[in-house]
Amino acid sequence: METMLRAHVVVSGRVQGVYYRYATRAEATMRGVKGWVRNLRDGRVEAVFEGDMVKVEEMIDFCHYGTPDAKVSSVEVTWEEYTGEFKEFSIRYR
Repeated sequence: METMLRAHVVVSGRVQGVYYRYATRAEATMRGVKGWVRNLRDGRVEAVFEGDMVKVEEMIDFCHYGTPDAKVSSVEVTWEEYTGEFKEFSIRYR
């Protein structure tokens, strides 16, 4: 039986203007993880991942390096209650 999880993630560093959100969406879609990703006004990137525990943990691992031009300095993870509210993984604009 799959263990379903939800992770709220905030990534700091050089993560805007380096295709980080698009790569995150591609990785999540490939793994069947649902949720969203967006840029924050302060230069960080925020995401919510929902899905199978192994796949969500793979997405958190991905967040530590992102794209070749990204320079990740920290990844903050908050575990939340799984809701199943998302049908896909999307990029949010604010």
